Amino acid sequence: MEQIFNIFSQHTSLQAVILLALICALGLILGKVKLRGISLGVTFVFFIGILMGHIGLSIDEQALGFAQDFGLALFVYALGVQVGPGFFSSLRKGGISLTMLALLLVAIGTAFTILMPVIFDISLPDAVGVMCGATTNTPALGAAQQTLAQLHQPTSGAALATAVTYPLGVVGVILALLVMQKVLGHNGRMYIAPDTPEDGTFVAAYHVNNPGVFGKRISELAEITHEKFIISRLWHNGKVIIPSSETVLNENDRILVITNEATSAAMTLLFGEQEKTDFNKETVDWDAIDSQLISRRIVVTQPDINGKRLGSLRLRNHYGVNVTRIYRSGMRLLATPDLRIQLGDRITVVGEEAAIKNVEHFMGNLVSDLDEPNLISIFIGLTLGLLLGLIPIALPGISTPVRLGLAGGPIIAGILIGSFGPRLHMVTYTTQSANLMMRRLGLSLYLACLGLHSGADFFTTVMRPEGALWIVAGFVLTVIPVLMVGYVALKFCRLDFATISGMLCGAMANPMALDYARDTLKSDRASVAYTTVYPLCMFMRVILAQVILLLFL
Repeated sequence: MEQIFNIFSQHTSLQAVILLALICALGLILGKVKLRGISLGVTFVFFIGILMGHIGLSIDEQALGFAQDFGLALFVYALGVQVGPGFFSSLRKGGISLTMLALLLVAIGTAFTILMPVIFDISLPDAVGVMCGATTNTPALGAAQQTLAQLHQPTSGAALATAVTYPLGVVGVILALLVMQKVLGHNGRMYIAPDTPEDGTFVAAYHVNNPGVFGKRISELAEITHEKFIISRLWHNGKVIIPSSETVLNENDRILVITNEATSAAMTLLFGEQEKTDFNKETVDWDAIDSQLISRRIVVTQPDINGKRLGSLRLRNHYGVNVTRIYRSGMRLLATPDLRIQLGDRITVVGEEAAIKNVEHFMGNLVSDLDEPNLISIFIGLTLGLLLGLIPIALPGISTPVRLGLAGGPIIAGILIGSFGPRLHMVTYTTQSANLMMRRLGLSLYLACLGLHSGADFFTTVMRPEGALWIVAGFVLTVIPVLMVGYVALKFCRLDFATISGMLCGAMANPMALDYARDTLKSDRASVAYTTVYPLCMFMRVILAQVILLLFL
């Protein structure tokens, strides 16, 4: 028994591994427990860490710092790599509105922080600490502490305020999402459309009855309209063909067009009458549309294709097939000629069965080839991300340079490598299960260390009068802005709930709430929205934590 006690009490590398593993295991076990269908999931790891710290358990400070920093960097980098392939396309489609909503949330929280000393009689350094904890933004706390040190002010109050309010910052966003889902969801304001394609790709059939297009080649029409569209099938005089850019359209031809939902009305004006058949449901049997052509989804597993433009493969000329859509990281992308193919893409091909078999051989279509992740690109990406986070960024009027830190640098590196890595012929693809494993491992380590570090003084501080004020102020700063911006997004912007959840989690720099939203909503939209707004909002809060102290202290 004494040996077991010594294992947990003596600071050794073995003790650190055992204690962190125990905290993660107990937290993840409790995370599976649901109360009325609700579970906090991996967030329980944080609470178990607080409990372990409260009863006096600890690990070496250097080991604690390493595990916490490594866990956070691994989590955000894996998240960036996952959404990187579809990040910039999502940014173009809805990134501006999401960013404006997220910045509105940041502005509301900043205004409340400035008013906190007046409303709650809290010192400004403590108020900034409350803001960092309520928004779960430890890089902002580091920047605030550097500023306080330069101003010859104590830094302990801000750090303790962050530790006390951090748990409510984690739980508060989840509670706000629950309120929105349970209360607002029952009156028809959820706008969840599970059958809607992730990126708005739209499929429709048209009867060519516009005299302006009779006798024109498809390439000519593409130049006239400047809209992106793909004609996957063409019926002429009872026969179906795979059209090319040189195919001529004639009166009464019937065509199947893949485009973006926003341009579907323009396609009606261009070609003519649109059929009423809904081709956008997942239950559509594409092989039953006609008896001569079939549709197959092929996985790209051939490394030689990675990073090449779709048009350069000349699949229509070599194999007589059309590529209509590409599925990548939960996004449906229009298969335009300038789109670069990435390893792991799932491409939808239309053609005759024999031709499709040849394309399968050319593309690989061997899922087993993707099972082994490319660790080289993972470690290179982590290295670049951590170095990026160390670069000081000088801003006008602020003496202390701003850094992206452990959270900002790796996620930006992950997004850039996931998106542009294939252009450099880097194999950045990891299976969904491998990526999820990295994210869960990193997040669990980060939460275990954070809870263990905060647990020693957590309960004693909570019982003090200033601790109670910090908790109330932090709860208000977490929940109220999230509910306000969430309501605006649901009521006026009519965004789907998964996207709103990801945007709110990203604006609050809350990966734990994102993990809850992903598990609950079963959608990658939350992750895409999170990474769309997270880098800017995290950077803004780091800056604002310093600006508030420099201007108002």
